[in-house]
Amino acid sequence: MKAIDTNVLVYAEIVSSPHHKKARKLVTELAEGALPWAIPWPCLYEFLRVVTHPRVFHPPAPLQLVLSDLKAILASPSLVLLSETPRHFEVMEAVIKTSGVTGNLIHDAHIAALCLEHGVAELLTGDRDFARFPGLNISDPF
Repeated sequence: MKAIDTNVLVYAEIVSSPHHKKARKLVTELAEGALPWAIPWPCLYEFLRVVTHPRVFHPPAPLQLVLSDLKAILASPSLVLLSETPRHFEVMEAVIKTSGVTGNLIHDAHIAALCLEHGVAELLTGDRDFARFPGLNISDPF
């Protein structure tokens, strides 16, 4: 199963992004495809935070539009939303210890732990920081 990171969702939403067309096509293909694909829950909140933030995008994306677009993505019958399981602490602890990350990279460790916990084969992301997490296969679709 493939999972997508926040930046894929952001690029798919923000028309002015140089990666918009590619990201939009990727999300559409995954959402309309028969194969299971995934989004970690923290990526959804981060997506909402980024695209509606006036210091990140001027003007920010309108909240109602973003929520509507997100609702359409979440309606994909093949989508799996990744959340913590009872073994999450063990997985998270191992991810943090093996990667040695601290501070702001703990958020990425959370996403990596969710992917590993759910057996995600590949995380699609433009964020090179995910290469720090052993056992997580990363692909940059951009």
